[in-house]
Amino acid sequence: MIQPPAPRPHRRSRVATAVVLAIALVAALAACGDDTEGASGDGGVTIRLLAHDSFATGDGVLARFTEETGIRVEVIQGGDAGTVVNQAILTNGNPQADVLFGIDSTFLTRALEEDLFLAYESPELAEIDPAHELDPEHRVTPIDYGDVCLNYDKTWFADHGVAIPTTLEQLVEPAYEDLLVVENPATSSTGLAFLLSTVDHFGANGWQAWWQALRANGVSVSDGWEDAYNVRFSGGSGSAGDRPLVVSYASSPPAEVIYADPPVEDSPTGVITAGCYRQVEGAGILRGTDHEDEARQLIDFLLSETFQADVPTAMFVFPVRRDTPLPEVFTRYAVAPSDVAELPAAEVDTNRADWIDEWTDLVVR
Repeated sequence: MIQPPAPRPHRRSRVATAVVLAIALVAALAACGDDTEGASGDGGVTIRLLAHDSFATGDGVLARFTEETGIRVEVIQGGDAGTVVNQAILTNGNPQADVLFGIDSTFLTRALEEDLFLAYESPELAEIDPAHELDPEHRVTPIDYGDVCLNYDKTWFADHGVAIPTTLEQLVEPAYEDLLVVENPATSSTGLAFLLSTVDHFGANGWQAWWQALRANGVSVSDGWEDAYNVRFSGGSGSAGDRPLVVSYASSPPAEVIYADPPVEDSPTGVITAGCYRQVEGAGILRGTDHEDEARQLIDFLLSETFQADVPTAMFVFPVRRDTPLPEVFTRYAVAPSDVAELPAAEVDTNRADWIDEWTDLVVR
């Protein structure tokens, strides 16, 4: 669900920690009815795709799938990535959807331990870079990826004569006091990714001191990406914020160009490549579906040239299919960091709750 003036990154949505939100989603899905045959009105089958609120496609993309297969797709957007996974766990074995889109490594191990998905090795995986593989048993199929990185307001730094920081270490220096806004990792997957990048960079026993120093240097904390980027950040389109540094995505600058009104020749924002964290996003067939064959066809389509070419400007992330052409606005303004952090899913799952609790004690309490 990308809306101007800036992208709403996927793995970008707020992480739900309150199970009540997932329960509410279960009730909403149940209200859709128990028509598991999913009649579409013309004798065809309708399958349901459960996705986070940032899932989006260009005009006619899903219609193309229906034209090719006769299968209709009903998209159910269930909040942030955490809420969607919680909902799937609560309905495990009797799902109200057939395919789940939007799970990444921060929640992967938990979902696999709950046995949420049916294994399916799509033939389209032959066209996918193996570096993006999420699960060797193919219960979750990679669909796209994005890098959580610091963004900066070009005009602010030029006007104030302050050097753009190039390392995480610089952010605790006096020159950058009161300049940065981050997202809370307890309520934002973007914030969680940035926390994980600092764990990777400073080590399991070193990230705490850096965050303490960052707090002393006036870091601001927002509950989610939208507030941090669209309200607190000074560089976003239409934003009147006072913070020229924000945790966002390496692919955020193209959105600033696409949605600029009036049009601009260059993005007003830039990307700092130090401290970036890679998020690979996937989809899986929910165990208990009555439409396994149709769900497999949808997974194939999500990896197809048609869908993969739509990913950059629909969700402002990168396609996983090799040799997928990128639009000029992406090749010109998006950044592909050469060095990104990506902790093993099992390590994240084991430590996530403790790291978030420790971060909360250090930064916001």
